[in-house]
Amino acid sequence: MAEALYRATGRRKTSVARVRLLAGDGKFSINGRTLEEYFPRALYQKVVRSPLTLLESSERYDVVVRVEGGGPTGQSDAVRHGIARALAGESQEARSELKSAGFLTRDARAVERKKYGLKKARKRPQFSKR
Repeated sequence: MAEALYRATGRRKTSVARVRLLAGDGKFSINGRTLEEYFPRALYQKVVRSPLTLLESSERYDVVVRVEGGGPTGQSDAVRHGIARALAGESQEARSELKSAGFLTRDARAVERKKYGLKKARKRPQFSKR
């Protein structure tokens, strides 16, 4: 197998994506499946491709991804974050473009944990006066 040009890890919610960029012609392999198979929704495909389209380098690299945890939204955002971080290693101009587009920022929003004595993270049991 070809040696990776760039490697990076992307995270979002509870998803973690390990991304490798190889010299190639724009093929995606996500957990052994194509982009269209793994993310059937066009929105998720657009999210995943966005860092490559921003830098106009979608035809230069093959993208190989191992992603786990979470659901499709978290996974697609984790893959986007990983691809952006891998592309940031390419050049300083690419890094500044990705940073200004907000692709290098790790979205730290996650589900708040459930607290003891509550029904959910913040929802309390109904109060009864008598």
